[in-house]
Amino acid sequence: MERPRLGLLAGLVLLGMGVAVLAADEPEVARQEDVIYGRKWGMALTMDVFTPKKANGAAVVWVVSGGWFSRHEGINAGAVGEYLKRGYSVFAVVHGSQPKFTIPECVEDMNRAVRFIRFHAKDYKIDPERIGITGGSAGGHLSLMIGCAGDKGEPNAKDVEHTSSRVQAVACFFPPTDFLNWGREGNELNAKTIQDPFKPAFDFHKQDKKTGLFEPVSDEERRDILKQISPITHVSSDDPPTLIMHGDKDRLVPIQQSELILARFKAEGVPAKLIVKEGADHGWPDIGKDTATFADWFDQYLLKKEK
Repeated sequence: MERPRLGLLAGLVLLGMGVAVLAADEPEVARQEDVIYGRKWGMALTMDVFTPKKANGAAVVWVVSGGWFSRHEGINAGAVGEYLKRGYSVFAVVHGSQPKFTIPECVEDMNRAVRFIRFHAKDYKIDPERIGITGGSAGGHLSLMIGCAGDKGEPNAKDVEHTSSRVQAVACFFPPTDFLNWGREGNELNAKTIQDPFKPAFDFHKQDKKTGLFEPVSDEERRDILKQISPITHVSSDDPPTLIMHGDKDRLVPIQQSELILARFKAEGVPAKLIVKEGADHGWPDIGKDTATFADWFDQYLLKKEK
């Protein structure tokens, strides 16, 4: 994989965080900051909740992530202004960030977040069966992991863990989808082959039960983890309708990644579409305008049709 310029890497992180500005005609919106949706290792996991005055009862989960970096400062309401304008309640989720946490842990956090949102659907005045999810790059990857691998929850769990983390629609930008076939068949993307600053997200360890120390996993275990965190592994016929947008000149995440999962979706009969941005790299100057296309997708699958 070609090593992208530093500016492109910085752009990835910023884009995943939602760099945008609110339109002049922004809707009247209430914002609740730092809502705690879970805790781990002594720290709180938080999200911001945006509720438009004229809400439509559906929700969009925004994965605040670029390069699997995630932070509250990355939440910019302008990035989701189109959804708010159309009446969607938006949940901007911050997951445990690399370099401290790895991709499997980010996936766990996102599952927890969706369970929390559904569990509290009445409190937020949303329909628990009309939840969509969106993000870009790493945020797109995590969106697809929820779309393809979200589950019904643990029936015997005492808290929100017994609630489903399934969503009803996905729309995302240039997502990684298959870490074992990166750019070409059989090419593995891992902590050794990926460039800085993304290596820590792939630095997988397991805890020794005797010493309590975290030791590196074996090569076989690493490949199994990469398979499990690849959305393409989990594609099945009951996956939600999925829209992907990807530049055909992307030097960071090959468009092959979107093409592979689109073919798998089609084979399983899942409503899915790939929009190719000709000549575009990993992001493009007017990308903010494309959230309208995503909003159209959510309108199609999340809004109640009038009889």
